[in-house]
Amino acid sequence: MELPLWFRDAIQERLNHITARINRHPEFCKLRAEERLAFEAMFSDTDQTKSPEYMDWEDKHHFRQGLENERLYMQGMMDGVQLAIALFDDPVFDSTRLNRTPNPAKSDTEIKL
Repeated sequence: MELPLWFRDAIQERLNHITARINRHPEFCKLRAEERLAFEAMFSDTDQTKSPEYMDWEDKHHFRQGLENERLYMQGMMDGVQLAIALFDDPVFDSTRLNRTPNPAKSDTEIKL
């Protein structure tokens, strides 16, 4: 099943928004600064045989990327659950119910993709 173009654009816009928010998060700014310092320490002189510095940078780099990916995944899961709840509670997608009862799991805020 092909998703409509407007829906794919909305998902991409949401992903861009969440990625920008993660990039501005103080915890990740600190991790990027530590990673940058570790990377610069590798090339502070011409002797590039300092493998401990490279391993330190690599560890910081992968740790930061892992945290960012985890945050993106969790936000995607939360957005997906909100979307599913909203769709299940929408009469356009659920024409079988005549007497609608409010969904207790639905939040008062609208989903903004």
